[in-house]
Amino acid sequence: MDHYFIIYSIYLELFIVYSVLYPAKAKSRRQRWEVKPSDMANNTLNPIRAIVDGMKLTPNPDKPMIALSIGDPTVFGNLPTDETVRQALKDAIDSEKYNGYAPSVGYLKSRQAVANFYSCPEAPLEAEDVILTSGCSQAIDLAISVLCNPGDNILVPCPGFSLYKTLAVSLGIEVKLYNLLPEKSWEADLQHMESLIDERTSCLIVTNPSNPCGSVFSKEHLQKILNVASRHCVPILADEIYTDLVRCTSPSMASLSSSVPILSCGGLAKRWLVPGWRMGWILIHDRNNIFGSEIRQGLVKLSQRILGACSVVQGALEGILNAPQSFYNNTISFLKSNSQICFNELSTVPGLTPIMPSGAMYLMVGIDMGHFPDFKNDVDFTEALVTEQSVFCLPASAFEFPNYFRIVVTVPEHLMVEACGRIREFCQRHYRPRSSDSSDSNDLDQ
Repeated sequence: MDHYFIIYSIYLELFIVYSVLYPAKAKSRRQRWEVKPSDMANNTLNPIRAIVDGMKLTPNPDKPMIALSIGDPTVFGNLPTDETVRQALKDAIDSEKYNGYAPSVGYLKSRQAVANFYSCPEAPLEAEDVILTSGCSQAIDLAISVLCNPGDNILVPCPGFSLYKTLAVSLGIEVKLYNLLPEKSWEADLQHMESLIDERTSCLIVTNPSNPCGSVFSKEHLQKILNVASRHCVPILADEIYTDLVRCTSPSMASLSSSVPILSCGGLAKRWLVPGWRMGWILIHDRNNIFGSEIRQGLVKLSQRILGACSVVQGALEGILNAPQSFYNNTISFLKSNSQICFNELSTVPGLTPIMPSGAMYLMVGIDMGHFPDFKNDVDFTEALVTEQSVFCLPASAFEFPNYFRIVVTVPEHLMVEACGRIREFCQRHYRPRSSDSSDSNDLDQ
């Protein structure tokens, strides 16, 4: 009996010790439903939607609406893609080879096609340097996600594409805005940019050509930006989705530097005029092996979260990329003509200062709010423009650059002319000379 009692006592002591060290989880039953969105969901906010959704947009019923706000070249149907692009997709569908899942980073043949298209002696590319994504937006998402941790910061152009902030803030990444200078055709303020860099800066975003500005950086200016990145050992995310929609010479960032590692993001949306096909890519430029295998492997892992790039469009990529040069030239010629029409028309409107673009599909217009006392800001101004003239331009507060508005120049030419005429009529109605202007005029009259 003593023997069994000793064994029992030992087991009892062990049970007590185990219970103290590893207390059983008490079963609980919630008394009521309480389902809340995640912190990531709560922290996700698109500035454009936040502003536009809050606007009171009631068009003038006597005038058909002209939307100059959406960066989609297909809206009005006047900019169709090329027949060779459509045929390439039809052939991929008819082959029935691309109905299944593709590898997470894309088919090898498709990645090689993109590499061949963008490779140059100054910045050579192989298939292993390409990751295919669901549009350029996912490419940007993956690039930010692989380079940045919560608590890091990224440098973003101002004005700039709102998605950068939307993605970064949702991930707990701080956004620091570096200024673009309208008086210098939207060049970056390099001194301001450099002043923002600290030990937690994990990425410098450069958008060239620019959304929303339509500006194109010169080779010399790009080299100066690269020098800043090189001095502070900060990698670059180059958003080059509009790289081929330019009316001047502007090389890719990667072709100008071998010392700065660059993730270049692009896609079919703009040059090939098929944003709904959702095909983008990341080009990894790392000739000094600074990213090493870790960043590459990180991108592969992130691409495995969601198999994003459309298999059928991947199958058509080689044919799509071989669209004739005349197709690209016609698109660029149209955008140049419409930009010139818009610039010329609005340059003579008192109180407005349009800035002539050199690329992309946008034109920014400054508003001298002092001459428009009826309105508090650019949001108020553009809201009233819709109400009175049924012309919708995007207020640049959506790009954190108040007292400007952005015009999309992809509309048919006759609508571009009509829209500019309505904007002129609107401004003439609300324009007021400043008191100082009146006194100067009186002095001249005397």
